Amino acid sequence: MSGITIFEFDALTADGVNFTEADDVHQIPHSVLAWLEEQCLRAAEARQGPWLRWCQRGGRRAIQVTSFVGVIRAPDGYQIEVLPKVGKNIGGGVVEVRQLLIDMLCCLPGFRHIQTDNAKLAAAKMPLLEVFVSEFLRAVERVVKRGLRSDYRQRQDNLFALRGKLMMAPHLRQNLYRADRFLVEFDEFSTDRPENRLLHAALRRVLKLTRTQTNQQLARELDFVFADVPLPKQIRSDFQQVRVDRGMGFYTDALAWARLILDEESPLTGSGRDTAPSLLFPMEAVFEAYVTKHLSRQLNASLTLKTQARSHHLVEHREQNWFQLKPDFLVRQSGKDILVLDAKWKLLDRGKMNGSEKYGLSQSDFYQLQAYGVSYLDGVGDVVLIYPKTDEFSEPLSVFDFPKNIGMRLWVLPFCLKQRRLMLPSVSGFGGLFVL
Repeated sequence: MSGITIFEFDALTADGVNFTEADDVHQIPHSVLAWLEEQCLRAAEARQGPWLRWCQRGGRRAIQVTSFVGVIRAPDGYQIEVLPKVGKNIGGGVVEVRQLLIDMLCCLPGFRHIQTDNAKLAAAKMPLLEVFVSEFLRAVERVVKRGLRSDYRQRQDNLFALRGKLMMAPHLRQNLYRADRFLVEFDEFSTDRPENRLLHAALRRVLKLTRTQTNQQLARELDFVFADVPLPKQIRSDFQQVRVDRGMGFYTDALAWARLILDEESPLTGSGRDTAPSLLFPMEAVFEAYVTKHLSRQLNASLTLKTQARSHHLVEHREQNWFQLKPDFLVRQSGKDILVLDAKWKLLDRGKMNGSEKYGLSQSDFYQLQAYGVSYLDGVGDVVLIYPKTDEFSEPLSVFDFPKNIGMRLWVLPFCLKQRRLMLPSVSGFGGLFVL
């Protein structure tokens, strides 16, 4: 299987182009680069959030993957695996970073059914797309081992023997000169039910996606088991008819994967006329979901964590509220907001501690947190910016004070992806909100 592994914001250029040696420039086939350029132009024309953009390296044009991770699958099957940029700054190889990404993806609502240990073990041997294909196939295999569930379905047929209910009027019209036939309506106990049809369709699609011999072999074996199950005529309609009845709980994981594989808006199916990008996730959303899951466990029991609060607006105009303020996290105690936090997927650097580079911090993020603090905390208390921990940003920065707002402070804190916890400043009161 042909492909390459890169990190976020790495650049791609065509084979044979001479570049000065750089870690963030990678060469791919001319046909794949041409396809990526086409995708870049399409996204710009449709004014969609760009997952690709033009860039320059060594005075030459190149394509850069933005803040998305996963797998880009070109129409010819060439795969570009994109891993989080933090992998360059926390040590460990590609396998360790891929396993970390799987841990983070498990926090997204659509991927909570991942068998984490199995997936991380598979990540040591195969790219990310194949890891998820393997997870789906294992889930279907568990269904097959328990046995495909059957159900009664109503059928009509012109049979040689009387079965069920004779449909008298149409029978007389159709069989006037065929005394050996009976047009009947009857119930048949069959595996032809929505759940099985959807799994069969997902297996067929996976057979086109996978490139590893192990996944291909298992997919073919499972597809053979579903040979008597017809493919769905209307996928959306079948999903609406899904019933995980009593005794069918073992279908849940396989159907969750099938929904991701078959849903037209799924990361697995991509967009447009091609089947790529095959598996892409915005790292801002992945990081926020990861912090959400583990930050709530770090809080003291008397506190609650609320996500995506929407109770305040920036301004009021003609009796209308404009510009909703939506911090990522609110810490509440007895119904009162006491701490505002926002997660940012950016890499900071303590070595850039000067007036021009400012650690790599964004002025707009500070404005945003100030607005959150004024609205949610009445301008009194602490607001926090959370960034991923790296070798260059391993400890909290010194507090930032607002000169004309004595009652509010801003903290910039690292979140350790490996230890799954927020690194806290050693000041009295603040750390008391969290379990140390």
